[in-house]
Order: sequence, then C-alpha cells, then structure tokens
Amino acid sequence: MIAITFALPAESGDFLRRLAEKSRSERNGVRIITGKMAGRQIEVLHTGVGVSACRQSIAKFLGATGSVAAGWKVRRFDYLISAGFAGALNDEIEIGDLFVAENFSAASLRERALTLRGAPMRRGHLLTVDEIIDSSEERRRLALDSGAAAVDMETEAIARACAERGIPLLSLRVITDTPRQPFPAPRSVLFNLGKQRVDLAKLMAFFLARPHRLPRLVRFAGNIGRAKRTLADTLVRALQAL
Repeated sequence: MIAITFALPAESGDFLRRLAEKSRSERNGVRIITGKMAGRQIEVLHTGVGVSACRQSIAKFLGATGSVAAGWKVRRFDYLISAGFAGALNDEIEIGDLFVAENFSAASLRERALTLRGAPMRRGHLLTVDEIIDSSEERRRLALDSGAAAVDMETEAIARACAERGIPLLSLRVITDTPRQPFPAPRSVLFNLGKQRVDLAKLMAFFLARPHRLPRLVRFAGNIGRAKRTLADTLVRALQAL
C-alpha cells in the first residue's frame, strides 16, 4: 500500500481524478481517500497547510507511535510520497520544475524518481518553514542561511513521522513561485493559516483596490493549474516506476 500526502485539495485534484475505485472514509479524525493506480492500493491524505496542522494530521493518519493505547492503529505503507507545491529560493529553479528533496527522500526512491521523464527535474535541499514566504529578499536570505534550494510548509513534519515508523519517504514537489516571480499578494491576503482556507472577501478587496496587480494574479492562477497537471502526470509515472 502506498500513501500520498498533499497539503490541500487544490494540489491533488488532477491526480485524484485519475485514481480508480475511489472511496472516502475517516480514520482517527482525518479524512482519507482510497483508490487504485498502477495495480497498487493508494491512500491519500490532505494534511493542511503548515507544520502545526500537518504534524497533527499525519500522526492521526499513520497512527502516532505513542497513541496505540488510545486505539489508533499504526498503518504500514511500502512508502509515502509527500507531494504538492513548493517555492524556489534561487533563480536557477523555474516555475513548473519538479523538485526532489535530497535531505528528506530515501536514497532508493530519490534516485529512481530523478530518472522519470516529463517536466525538468531538480534536486537539492528543501527547507520547511512556519509561514508563507512572500518576499524575494527573504527567500534569498533563507537560501544563504540554510543552503536550501526550495521551501515548503509541511515536509519536515511528514519526514519526522515517517522516520519514527520506518516508512520510506519521497518528497516530490512542483515549483509554483520563485524570487523573480513571487506570490501576487502578501501572505496575510493569500491564505489564512488559522482557518486553513483562502479568505475570498479579503482577496477580492485587495485586488479591487489594486487592479494593476490583477495580471499577476491571473499569471499565478495559470501557474497553479499547470503545476497540478505536472504533479499528477509525474505521480502516475512514479507509481508505475517505483
């Protein structure tokens, strides 16, 4: 059995449409989507955005090591793919590139993933942070301080949970933003971490007051759409090859 995690349904939609025999259930308080692909049983979890939300949901999904007495059954997976979006910390990585995190991925899974055909495949260290990085200057500072090439908000928590249970991990992300092409609005406008959703009224108000920035929003939306398709295509090939 294979596990695949995404932060949000906005990342997983194209992949889930290709999953056969889908069913939805709840386990330990988290919602799970089960299906089949490439002859394998797949379980998909949406972890939520950010380390805190992810840590809680991944523990419930896998069965926390200290919670067996509370009735949580520890799940056994052949491997887990941490999939979704990431931001580049340097200008060498382009929007739409696939990124394999060397510091979080099991060596055998990582090397085989890097041979997959499709979008350009990058490798390097991935940094997990607690908040959305919307400043180009902050991205470059993080790159210098950490040596990382890309950033996300969940993988470190997933990697820790997998390591505690001996589950091999592949971190596979698509780049949606870079220092040269950052987010189209401040982080406080783009996503509410506490509510785990976009505040549409706040987003609309921001762009209505700044119509000159609408092209950036349209371009970003297009990047997201292409990223979802790229991610789905790559996951299908990965499940066939790994």
